[in-house]
Amino acid sequence: QEKGCCGQEKDSLPCGTEADLQPVSISPVEDIACCGPSIQQDDNPFGRAGYELCHYVEGFLNTPSGPVPKVMTDLKRVDIIGTILTRIGIGRNNYKISPGLYCVGNPGLDSPVFVTANYKLSFDALRKELTGVDAWILIVNTNSVNVWCAAGKGTFSSAEVVNRVKLTGLDNVVRHKTLVLPQLAATGVSAIQVEKDCGFKVNWGPVRARDIKAFLKSENRVETSMRQVTFSTRERMVLVPVELSFLPKSTLWILLAFFILSGIGTNIFSFHASWSRGLMAAAAYAAGIFAGTVVVPLLLPWIPGRAFSFKGVITGLLAGAGIVAAFWGKIETLEALALLICTAVVSSYLAMNFTGATPFTSPSGVEKEMRTAIPLQVAALLITIVTWVGSAFMKVT
Repeated sequence: QEKGCCGQEKDSLPCGTEADLQPVSISPVEDIACCGPSIQQDDNPFGRAGYELCHYVEGFLNTPSGPVPKVMTDLKRVDIIGTILTRIGIGRNNYKISPGLYCVGNPGLDSPVFVTANYKLSFDALRKELTGVDAWILIVNTNSVNVWCAAGKGTFSSAEVVNRVKLTGLDNVVRHKTLVLPQLAATGVSAIQVEKDCGFKVNWGPVRARDIKAFLKSENRVETSMRQVTFSTRERMVLVPVELSFLPKSTLWILLAFFILSGIGTNIFSFHASWSRGLMAAAAYAAGIFAGTVVVPLLLPWIPGRAFSFKGVITGLLAGAGIVAAFWGKIETLEALALLICTAVVSSYLAMNFTGATPFTSPSGVEKEMRTAIPLQVAALLITIVTWVGSAFMKVT
């Protein structure tokens, strides 16, 4: 369950509405909306003692379906900090807002209704582009997942859109019966089904929030450029920190295994070899991470091959060659081979993992690549281990 702006556990309602009624242990008759404008306070005119208003809510607009939170369109410091933390993977799975109906400006019966996910980055991207616009924002529950991924997973669905329209009483708030949905939600939402189940037509908006004002200016017509998904260098590199954030826990175990395997040799186990050879293996692993999570997205369009796993092999071999060159004269041929394969395997696996964040692939294509690549990666990993350990027994003492 989600925490609303007032700290109450809630399932599907926007902060500050009458549906948030939770009596405070003062008197049973004081059953007042926890964020409602009933009691005035100097520091929080929309709340009362013990409660906190969402920082992006600046007031409430009364509607036939109850008061609707008015949100600010400018992002505050807390929003920017939250974005940075989310981009590096901190609190990413819980960066969300309560689903429900919100508004910007002073919308009326004929104002547009924009629909988006309850992932706060999606919400912030939308409201930031609605400065000077009077509009309604309908937030559907996607479990803190962005629009495109939620549509693919089935949480941004026709049923959820219909459910949210009915729960918020949207038909009492507007009379035009039209929802503007992000085009990237099209994989999960059937416009025909939405209209059939709740009477609201779906108008597919632009891919990017920054095109919304142009969309409104052109009377809700979408230009060809607004339909196209881009994946520029900047858009690829902004995903790198999140990819790296998945690695720390597994990396600790992998490095531990490297140092243990590096100490095995003719003397059964050598702490000196464990340290010296372990550092070499760790360097190869780090080079593989860099090649797979940084170099591949950076040079993606220019690396030969269609499969991401193959692109990772290419960058991994180049990075591995650099590691071998750095330790040249200190390692035997088999050790050099093991380091080279290790870097290529790590890079290949991480590059393939990046497929879920790109518009270059399809779910079926990803599954097909995984069925082919993973067995080869496992086999190469076993060869790496055998070669690395075996090289210690072949060293001339």
